Amino acid sequence: MRILHTSDWHLGRTFHGASIHEDQRAAIDWIVATAAAEDIDLIVIAGDVYDRAVPPLESVALWQTALERLSEIAAVLVTSGNHDSPTRLGFAGSLLGRAGVHLRTGIDTIATPVVVTGRDGVEVVAYGIPYLEPDLHREALGAERSHTAVLAAAMDRVRDDLGRRPATRSVVVAHAFVTGSAEAVVSESERDLRVGGVGDAPATLFDGVDYVALGHLHGAQQVRAPGATRIHYSGSPLAFSFSEEAHLKSVTLVDIPAAGDVEVTTVPIPIGRPLVTLRGELDTLLGDPDLLIHRDSWVRVILTDARRPDHAMSRLREVWPLTADLDFDALRSTTGVAARDLVINTTDPVAIAESFVEHVTATPPTDDESAALRASVEAARIAEVSP
Repeated sequence: MRILHTSDWHLGRTFHGASIHEDQRAAIDWIVATAAAEDIDLIVIAGDVYDRAVPPLESVALWQTALERLSEIAAVLVTSGNHDSPTRLGFAGSLLGRAGVHLRTGIDTIATPVVVTGRDGVEVVAYGIPYLEPDLHREALGAERSHTAVLAAAMDRVRDDLGRRPATRSVVVAHAFVTGSAEAVVSESERDLRVGGVGDAPATLFDGVDYVALGHLHGAQQVRAPGATRIHYSGSPLAFSFSEEAHLKSVTLVDIPAAGDVEVTTVPIPIGRPLVTLRGELDTLLGDPDLLIHRDSWVRVILTDARRPDHAMSRLREVWPLTADLDFDALRSTTGVAARDLVINTTDPVAIAESFVEHVTATPPTDDESAALRASVEAARIAEVSP
């Protein structure tokens, strides 16, 4: 039995305000082609199909086309994530199930597995656990208010059904923050799941399952815990923030034999623009010919100039058109005073303005700037007394 595991497509998302719809389309094209080439028996998508509960129409159309193409290759199992609307994603689920697309967006279908027989004759039962918000689902599941409790209750339902299927290989598809003995690799683009101060759940909840296909974390990784079975995040197919700059975007191929160890292979996705962070003074960066190789990359720039340069973003985009983020090193005044501690021991408005300029630029105002500040203060005074 061969499974393709993917998740976190986030259709409808932008990258720092820029559309990535065509990149998402290209990534789906690649996933479809890979599924066909690799003789996949089951395709699992572990939540966050969409980036928000009410997605753009073009994203809905893209999702529909993706399901049509994928279902022609293999059975498809989809769970809802914390970004999805379970109702919208699960619409017409019973009808789609007849076409080989199995949507698991509610707790009523947690213990209803998809039974798939691979080309090699190996039978696998695959259970889908949607994202479970403790405040919404704990009562129905008879659980306490925590992610651990609701996931444990869901897995109790899975084990009850699995217990009636002896010697059958099993897969669980879930959208959750699952941790083991090692620190999970988390990125800024993932929505925090903390409820009551705890957003994660232990890997031991899934003991006894042959493979656990997870969604939520955008970096592909294995959840490692003593005695744990194969538990993997496939990661997202594209990067959604510069915190994912070092990620290798991929899908996960899973080979499950009739008996013995499960084999997991990571297949890189050659789609999407590179991400790069450039750091230095503006003129130095603009004058470096070696950096021209990043003209087609998403670029984040951190400037270290003592004074914030004028028109920095427009100048950067002349060289790197896809400059998406501009930041500055934390600037402090020449006295090292932080903004919240800035105290002006004077009532002279010109002096106050000059101190503010020095604080935000880390250097005293120039003569021209002081003259402009003085002229502005004088104009304000005249306006106050004018009839």
